[in-house]
Amino acid sequence: MKAILCRRYGGPDDLELADLPEPKPGDGEVVVKVAAAALNFFDTLLIAGKYQVKPDFPFSPAAEFAGTVHATGPGVTDFKVGDRVMSYSAYGAAREFYVQKADRLVKVPDNLDLERAAGLSVTYGTTFHALKDRAKLQPGETLAVLGAAGGTGLAAIEIGKLMGARVIACASSDEKCAFAKKHGADETINYTANDLRAELKRLGGTHGIDVIYDPVGDKYAEPALRAMAWEGRYLVIGFAAGEIPKIPLNLVLLKGCDVVGVHWGVFVNRDPQAQARNMSQIVEWCAQGKLSAHVHAVYPLSETAQALKDIAARKIMGKAILKP
Repeated sequence: MKAILCRRYGGPDDLELADLPEPKPGDGEVVVKVAAAALNFFDTLLIAGKYQVKPDFPFSPAAEFAGTVHATGPGVTDFKVGDRVMSYSAYGAAREFYVQKADRLVKVPDNLDLERAAGLSVTYGTTFHALKDRAKLQPGETLAVLGAAGGTGLAAIEIGKLMGARVIACASSDEKCAFAKKHGADETINYTANDLRAELKRLGGTHGIDVIYDPVGDKYAEPALRAMAWEGRYLVIGFAAGEIPKIPLNLVLLKGCDVVGVHWGVFVNRDPQAQARNMSQIVEWCAQGKLSAHVHAVYPLSETAQALKDIAARKIMGKAILKP
């Protein structure tokens, strides 16, 4: 089978398209023929050795995928060859066949295409956990989303609206703001052309912003925090802009707000039943057309490097999908 391999830390151009033996399933395992694998920003960090997960070499990027069951191992009773499935792993799905534990698979309804299903686990899974379990977002609250045109940002807009929030989408260009508006944002802020703090304060009014969803970090974190409501919740999702921000803790005191860490990958392992319930809801919403799971572009496996470069350059609105 074909697979993209990272044999040493480096950039996208250091990845290798290789031939590997087709895998066999062990006890409780399933071999999935990968129809689509989704890339995320953290894949650019993973291959550079800058992510908290550091797999043994060689490894493949791509932490989420969808496809069909190709073979089942002993003890697997819930899945059969030909079933349409999706799943999440910390890495490894940029290949034609992937071995996964059966209890980590989710069945994909016939009315949900596999390319969109491949990109659901990380972005929508992270976001639903963040807004529902960590922020406890309530109907009528105001949610500000930074990096709103990216994969997690788009998920936050759509899930935030489904949960009854007023959503302010913050992005780095007018094009991205228009994209966010198209996907349900009530208001938008181009934080390249405008002062983020001033605009959030204007749109938040005297009450302020109840929940801030931040996958961007860097210089945008502190201005956003300064616009928070009393007892607001600041969700730390990631640091796509580069630098990890240093928040003055006096602001947290003055706002009476919470700075809330969101580590979805650990949540998946610590509370798999809650994760399964969340994913069941996400898949249902997506199959009903309530979530777009927007695919920006589909790349052949041989163009994985270009896909990662496009993600790093923040050209992707929605998801970048690999198609083995």
